[in-house]
Amino acid sequence: MAEDLTRLGAVEMAAALRAREIGAVELLEAHLEVIERLNPTLNAIVTLAADEGRATAGAADKFLARGGSDKIPPLLGLPVVIKDIVETAGMRTTWASPVYAEHVPVEDAEVVARLRAAGAIILGKSNTPEFAAGANTDNELFGATGNPWDPELSPSGSSGGSAAAVASGMVPIAQGTDFGCSLRMPAAFCGIVGLRTTPGLVSNYPLELPWDPGQVLGPMARSAEDAALLLDAMAGYSRMMPNSVAPPWKSAFEPVRARDDAKGLRLAYAPDIAAIGVDAELEDICRKAAFGLAEDGALVEEVDFDLSDARDAYLTLRGAWMVGMQYKRLDDLDAFGGNLAGNVQSGLDITMRELAAAEDMRAQVWQRYRKLFETYDALLMPMSPVPQFPVVKNFPDEIGGRKLDNYVDWIAGAFLVTMAGIPAASVPAGLSRAGLPVGLQIAAPRFAEPLILGLGKLVQRANQLGWPAWADSH
Repeated sequence: MAEDLTRLGAVEMAAALRAREIGAVELLEAHLEVIERLNPTLNAIVTLAADEGRATAGAADKFLARGGSDKIPPLLGLPVVIKDIVETAGMRTTWASPVYAEHVPVEDAEVVARLRAAGAIILGKSNTPEFAAGANTDNELFGATGNPWDPELSPSGSSGGSAAAVASGMVPIAQGTDFGCSLRMPAAFCGIVGLRTTPGLVSNYPLELPWDPGQVLGPMARSAEDAALLLDAMAGYSRMMPNSVAPPWKSAFEPVRARDDAKGLRLAYAPDIAAIGVDAELEDICRKAAFGLAEDGALVEEVDFDLSDARDAYLTLRGAWMVGMQYKRLDDLDAFGGNLAGNVQSGLDITMRELAAAEDMRAQVWQRYRKLFETYDALLMPMSPVPQFPVVKNFPDEIGGRKLDNYVDWIAGAFLVTMAGIPAASVPAGLSRAGLPVGLQIAAPRFAEPLILGLGKLVQRANQLGWPAWADSH
């Protein structure tokens, strides 16, 4: 029975709680049972607040028992985990760094406060590389996170803990962050939905660099509808952010729930916007999923959309971002791991001329997307150019036998979306011959989250994955 409960979608759980078909404590205990069974191997949740969760669930049951006309918060009784770089009052937040191993914030990040206000149960913190610097979820403090389809494989990063927790049924929904690929690639590797939001749509207070359009917060869930439900609770204007914007739509969930076809939409498919190569099997799966939307009424066309000349510019911008994020700790870099320290050092070596050239290229990238979206409603492409790699490997260094130039080239198809400051999601597109999930990336103009998730819903409907193989047998 516990397993049956945890395999429901978040929308189904919320409906069952409202109808009092299940209780919040009952639902929480079912998820705690899954965590107890799977987390020792997967290492997705690094701080578990079971007692606090039980207290919140008990309060939710009392609220529901009162009945009456009180408005029920949208996430009431739903367990959620928070990425361990986002502050949670009274709950350890370490940034996956030994330097902050015992750090307990006194204030919630604004997104956490919003989730609490929406009734969510903040059940714990999910694993991430140190300060989210890396596309594999591993760190000196907690170790590596495994993929629920096969724990010997990476869930990618840096929101790998959140992705693994959601995919395995430890929680129905989770929060993640995305700069280069950190929401989208773990979603692709773990077979769930991960949405990079329009910059400013979700408050990132009190993360550093409040004007930054690169790092955003977003939802992770097993379905597009669940992601939309979580997005509605996270999004909204914030007085704590200088670049905050209110969504131009009242709800993301309602149009996603209503989306039943793609009639009238013109969609572009680009197999390799970074010109780094894509694994042939993965590209074929993504191509079929994208062109499969024609059966839902869309006009789908392949386009030549090449942003490969912007790859070096992104690395420059990323280096500057790393320095900005760690500015207050620059004198203490020796205390941090080699991956983080190396990223910061590469940023310190950037010249002003290189930075100016990178900003000029960023403007060109934006204009190319703007022009593309004058013709097409969305751009579809493979999320990852490579299949899941061993968890002991920090990053893939080749694609189809071709050596990559550097350790972040393999995520270029993701970070060339980040450069434009537009939203994008990874949605499950099918399974490889190895039985592993493949993600399709859907990008669209600013504030097109309802469209992206609506298309994601259609892609999932046509390409159902089933439950992760390893998690299903343990």
